[in-house]
Amino acid sequence: MPEGPSIIILREKIEPLNLKGKTVRHAEGYARIDMDRIIGQKVTDFRSWGKHFLICFEDFTVRIHFLLFGSYLIDERKKTNPRLTLLFDDHELNFYVCSVVLLDEPLTDIYDFSGDVMSDKWDAKAALKKLKAQPEMLACDALLDQDIFAGSGNIIKNEVLFRIKVHPLSQIGEMPEKKLREMIKETRNYSFDFLEWKKENTLKKHWLAHTKKICPRCNIPFHKEYLGKTKRRSYFCESCQERF
Repeated sequence: MPEGPSIIILREKIEPLNLKGKTVRHAEGYARIDMDRIIGQKVTDFRSWGKHFLICFEDFTVRIHFLLFGSYLIDERKKTNPRLTLLFDDHELNFYVCSVVLLDEPLTDIYDFSGDVMSDKWDAKAALKKLKAQPEMLACDALLDQDIFAGSGNIIKNEVLFRIKVHPLSQIGEMPEKKLREMIKETRNYSFDFLEWKKENTLKKHWLAHTKKICPRCNIPFHKEYLGKTKRRSYFCESCQERF
């Protein structure tokens, strides 16, 4: 599943095409939306919130969520049918195996941009307040909770918990406030590291815990378990990651 930094990269790839203010000449695909509503409309902006890519028009927004296996191509196509294709005069955007929804409400009514870990509006104090309000939540669930850390995914979860030496089954209410603040800080820090490494095509080379078999700190085997409410893969060290 593409995490927040990957959506930022998509937004940055589209920016040089200068499609803001340009008209959608044709829209097609097997997404269950009203394609006619998009045709002839001018794009007002391209935005993102967490893992959501947002194509904004005057009276509505197209929300793209790439789920587990979604992808996109710009100015080229796969042999498989796209979920959504948007054709402009000189460019085209193709989205595959993703969720496509039309949003009629203003984005500020739907999204809390202060909860997006990569947003300029990110609010660490608000994140701390949200964590403290759910003392029984597990650390592995907290880092996947999009209401707290929009954009954080399984890679970020595993790497952040390893960085701060916290066991994924730690309860938020049992963690010292210093550790909670560290979790919040490193989630944002790692997200921007992720962005830089992804652009360099070196992301996997920097993984210390995710998909790894041996702890680089203790030189003992990592545990791999499917933990938390979502049963996502967790990689962790029983020696150096403390369980609170």
